[in-house]
Amino acid sequence: MPGTTVEMGPIEPQSLKKLCLKSLKKSRDLFSPIHFQLAPLDPESKRIRMSHKISVEYKGIKVGSEIVPGQVNTAAVEASGSSNILSISGIDVFLIVHLHVYLLMLIVDLVLCVQVILGFHKKGGAQNALVVGPSLQPKTQNDVGVSGKSTSVITASGSSERNFSNSAIMERIPSKWPRPIWRPPWKSYRVISGHLGWVRSIAFDPSNTWFGTGSADRTIKIWDVGSGRLKLTLTGHIEQVRGLAVSQRHTYMFSAGDDKQVKCWDLEQNKVVRSYHGHLSGVYCLALHPTIDLLLTGGRDSVCRVWDIRTKVQAFALSGHDNTVCSVFTRPTDPQVVTGSHDSTIKFWDLRYGKTMLTLTHHKKSVRAMALHPTKHCFASASADNIKKFSLPKGEFLHNMLSQQKTIINAMAVNEDGVMATGGDNGSLWFWDWKSGHNFQQAQTIVQPGSLDSEAGIYALSYDLTGSRLVTCEADKTIKMWKEDEDATTETHPLNFKPPKDIRRF
Repeated sequence: MPGTTVEMGPIEPQSLKKLCLKSLKKSRDLFSPIHFQLAPLDPESKRIRMSHKISVEYKGIKVGSEIVPGQVNTAAVEASGSSNILSISGIDVFLIVHLHVYLLMLIVDLVLCVQVILGFHKKGGAQNALVVGPSLQPKTQNDVGVSGKSTSVITASGSSERNFSNSAIMERIPSKWPRPIWRPPWKSYRVISGHLGWVRSIAFDPSNTWFGTGSADRTIKIWDVGSGRLKLTLTGHIEQVRGLAVSQRHTYMFSAGDDKQVKCWDLEQNKVVRSYHGHLSGVYCLALHPTIDLLLTGGRDSVCRVWDIRTKVQAFALSGHDNTVCSVFTRPTDPQVVTGSHDSTIKFWDLRYGKTMLTLTHHKKSVRAMALHPTKHCFASASADNIKKFSLPKGEFLHNMLSQQKTIINAMAVNEDGVMATGGDNGSLWFWDWKSGHNFQQAQTIVQPGSLDSEAGIYALSYDLTGSRLVTCEADKTIKMWKEDEDATTETHPLNFKPPKDIRRF
């Protein structure tokens, strides 16, 4: 059957521009009623999207929990014919509630981020901030009555600070530690040989022209300060001489040793004029009262004995320590007597009644050396664990020295300029700034030829009356004299000081 042919009219040739304009006109006619409006959401599409999200987020919970506490009835909730609500099980209610909470948290975070970004652009970047915690801000002239604490800020200038909760600036306290002044290092300029045993004690003459040393060779030798020459040798002890003191009020010198004897030497006759008997064992330390004619000695019998110089009578036996009394010093005012012991305690004594006023238990090791500052009301004590500084007369703990010598410290001394020297069993001689506790020099003694390296111990040291010369008594049977290096400058020996981050109160 032959098909019918339809005759088509001639097609008018159209340009591409005209076709585009026609298409734009059709689109405008189609969407003109809702121009600039979003198309309505399809309920079915929304349901499918939410169902897929829940399935992806809580798939593990769905699989792992077959029975959920507080599950509602699993019967399907039939909806009306025109309703699009699905049948919801108990697990779906549980998941939807958690999803809503999660979405709420996201919205809050987004709002905060938008506020921060908008504020950043309005105020010029770094001035905007999120308040997170306390910090210190400099006071202005208008902040006279306001506390120094305020709120710290976090800028939103970079992408690396996205996690605002972990970027809180902690409160920072500026270091109030006193900065030490620059001090020249000390150097050894003279070595004196003459003793035949360990040199254990030293004392200077009030006129600063000579000093005496006691040794394990049982002799006391008198040396000239300026030249270092031997002037006199005194014999009389039968054991090593551990303590030595020269009176400022009389022409007497006092010595004590391991032979339990305490002797008074008349320096005009160069002989023993008195002996003080009473110690039950070796006498390790000795001190003279600055204003009263009293002599104090401490030894292995754990007692500090107070003697009347003139009558040789024992005024008090200050008992209370549990071990050897190895260091003692006196003052004109209370506490007039302070003792340090191998039981790691320091005791303040009332000289009127002979009783303990206070016991300091800050040290953990034997307190073998103590040094009273010549002008300030404080003293330092040395132990193998640390060097500590205390105030007087209450004995309040001030601070530890900022370094640890890590050796047994046998002797220490401080001059009026605030330079403290400590000598250790290993031959280390450290110099400290008294105010700040900064260790500005660590020197090491050199044993004399013919001695063992293990004989580099320092047993006693003392400044002269001017504080410009230091004399150390050592285990290699020598006496070394030290002075400040005159050629040192801040360029050759810079001050390397770092204030401590924390202050140890024990």
